[in-house]
Amino acid sequence: MNIDTEMVDYIAELSRLELQTGEKQAMTAQLEQIIAYMNVLNKLDTTGVEPMSHVFPVKNVLREDEVVPSQDRAELLAGAPVPDEEAFLVPKAVD
Repeated sequence: MNIDTEMVDYIAELSRLELQTGEKQAMTAQLEQIIAYMNVLNKLDTTGVEPMSHVFPVKNVLREDEVVPSQDRAELLAGAPVPDEEAFLVPKAVD
């Protein structure tokens, strides 16, 4: 695949980049090198290689959910400026 300045302009537009003339020429050369390397990779024999989504094995690093008792509601509401047995009462903020 040949990369020309039209292709670089299109990619720059998609990327929302403003490239100067010298940068466009450098980007053209770099993109051609990338495509050439991809062609080298396409020639590799990958028969028998299982497709994978990650290089390293993926495992869940989060802890298991655990049910624990919550704080006592009366204790939490004890410091409320307006006493209520179920919730904090606050002034209306939106009309």
